[in-house]
Amino acid sequence: QVQLVESGGGLVQAGGSLKLSCLVSGRTLNVLGMGWFRQAPGKEREFVACVNWNGASTSYADSVKGRFTISRDDAKNTMYLQMNSLKPGDTAVYYCGQRPLYAADCFRALGDYDSWGQGTQVTVSS
Repeated sequence: QVQLVESGGGLVQAGGSLKLSCLVSGRTLNVLGMGWFRQAPGKEREFVACVNWNGASTSYADSVKGRFTISRDDAKNTMYLQMNSLKPGDTAVYYCGQRPLYAADCFRALGDYDSWGQGTQVTVSS
């Protein structure tokens, strides 16, 4: 069974940076499509970024494009989300998801993912 554990969240001022990590166990990362989603209070979980199984394809939500970077280190079985120029609107719980599928593109839809981590809180103060 694949398990995902997010870390790296915290409180940061607007304009600051954070780097989230998603440690994968139970399966090697190089067979998984991976993604980051976030959920703010009172809102639905929304897509942030994704990367396909071999890292060749990435995709970002328009709201984070140019500020966030998704990456993966298969040797460490870990996926990352580097978040720069953070805004108060980025405040949310951030979740990583996985889907064991070889595909040319990564997955942007919530329903595409098989399982999720427990989430890590990111709070951006103004």
